[in-house]
Amino acid sequence: MSSPASALDLGAGASLKRMNAGRARNETLTRHAKIPGGRQYRLALALVLGAALLLGESGVAAGDSGLPIPRFVTLRSDKINVRAGPGAQYPVEWVFERKGMPVEVIAEHDNYRKVRDIEGTVGWVHQNLLSSRRGIIVSGTIRSLRREPSEGSPALARLEPDVIGLLLECRAAWCRVEVNGYRGWLKRTEFWGVYPDEKVE
Repeated sequence: MSSPASALDLGAGASLKRMNAGRARNETLTRHAKIPGGRQYRLALALVLGAALLLGESGVAAGDSGLPIPRFVTLRSDKINVRAGPGAQYPVEWVFERKGMPVEVIAEHDNYRKVRDIEGTVGWVHQNLLSSRRGIIVSGTIRSLRREPSEGSPALARLEPDVIGLLLECRAAWCRVEVNGYRGWLKRTEFWGVYPDEKVE
């Protein structure tokens, strides 16, 4: 039986995304640091209030596809263009670089999906580049992948932040995941890619 001292260390590997070259020339990575009273803040507030009215008490709405909004999906490939708007005519602002990375669908328009990643980056991706298969990305600090859904269970591996894996099921506070062929349990609070009360089977 493995013990925490002998658990395998699994690193994150490649970066999650990169800024498109054209955008990088015009902006810095602090582009979201806007004055609260500015236009961007007012627009974001309006969008939040509008979404709240649309979702109602349940917090979930149906998109053009009939699927719930918001929802989690994963990336189909290691290079996915993230556009400024819902169409090929819009410029590429970011490139996602991690196949299997979870993203959250927050809006739909025809064949495009507006997605948000763990860092809050938002943009539009063609639906064919997304998969309904569920994934996880380790958040915060190094996490222990447990043999059983218990704090006292032996650790199978230590997972660094940004490690990506598959989401298999969730039971109350714990979820069963697979990372690099190792299957075990993480707490919901130890990764991004599932909602607090979501049931996954």
